[in-house]
Amino acid sequence: MLDPRFTQLAGVLTGFSCALQPGERVLIDAFDVPDAMVVALIRAVRARRAHPYVGLHRARVTRELVLGAEEAQYAPHAEIELARMEKMDAYIALRGSDNIFESADVPPARVQLVTRLMKRVQDHRVSRTKWVVVRWPTPAMAQQAGMSTEAFEDFYFRVCTLDHARMVPGMNVLEALMKKTDRVRLTGPGTDLNFSIQGIGAQACGGRRNIPDGEVFSCPVRESVEGEVQFNTPSVYLGAAFDRVRLVFRRGRIVEATAAGNSRRLNEILDTDPGARYLGEFALGFNPHIREPMRDILFDEKIAGSFHLTPGQAYDVADNGNRSQIHWDLVGIQRPEHGGGEVWFDGKLIRRDGLFVPKSLHKLNPSHLLGR
Repeated sequence: MLDPRFTQLAGVLTGFSCALQPGERVLIDAFDVPDAMVVALIRAVRARRAHPYVGLHRARVTRELVLGAEEAQYAPHAEIELARMEKMDAYIALRGSDNIFESADVPPARVQLVTRLMKRVQDHRVSRTKWVVVRWPTPAMAQQAGMSTEAFEDFYFRVCTLDHARMVPGMNVLEALMKKTDRVRLTGPGTDLNFSIQGIGAQACGGRRNIPDGEVFSCPVRESVEGEVQFNTPSVYLGAAFDRVRLVFRRGRIVEATAAGNSRRLNEILDTDPGARYLGEFALGFNPHIREPMRDILFDEKIAGSFHLTPGQAYDVADNGNRSQIHWDLVGIQRPEHGGGEVWFDGKLIRRDGLFVPKSLHKLNPSHLLGR
């Protein structure tokens, strides 16, 4: 018998997130995920009279493939993956990990090669399919969060099956406001950053693309970013750990980048291609259940009272023209216990110490989203 929580989550992913229709083809990509959850997804897809296709992945196997990757060997693989993705109407990815540092010893040049070859697959998936990506709870992930496995699983399913529809009214107001905004200013400990989002657009995210969710994003005008930002949320990217990342911008470009004990790898990533030193996203996060970092970007970028900025590729729906193999969300938390901070739009205070100030945005504060 399947865990009823698996069935509930599968229903959210196939129904609310992807809104599968009869006859649609959906690729289920499962990375170190129990077979029972894949079975639950297959059944949920068929219940909507859609057609499931499955890819099963294991981190240790993937690491071994990438360790010896060469263009002549990996390019045909990328072509096959692209051909398959072009046949799909929807994409559901569940990403588990027994060891988030499994690829820590893969040479950067190999990672960059594979990322470059697979970029067409990712671009097609993002722009041409209905997609949703979700993490899978593992003991390793519980350890990152400083929780017992049982407590973390309870937390995970509570967050991932949240009534995302409750976010919609407030998100729509914030999205409309961001679409009208020109100048943005972010302040806080080690942070004083200014940029424009004029004419870029904005997108509310309430469970349609990522689970968990809870953000509205836009994108800085590419060369408008000036100042410095200090991120207080640890991050793991491309198999490496980063703490206290600090970036300095001049005319939109990252001209200085440091991280506690790992500045060299940070700069290697930012030197992947010219676009990696420019921003491709700016967002405000407000999921009331997610409050502390767990070194998992998909969760951490939604932390209540947070913002994130993204070196690298911009999304088509809020596009400043920046193109890169990199898309790395770096998170700053502005609640008082993390040092506080403010967000300003066109000289008007929008959020202070993690709480939205204008009455029209109060529905995005935890007191409303949690029904208190």
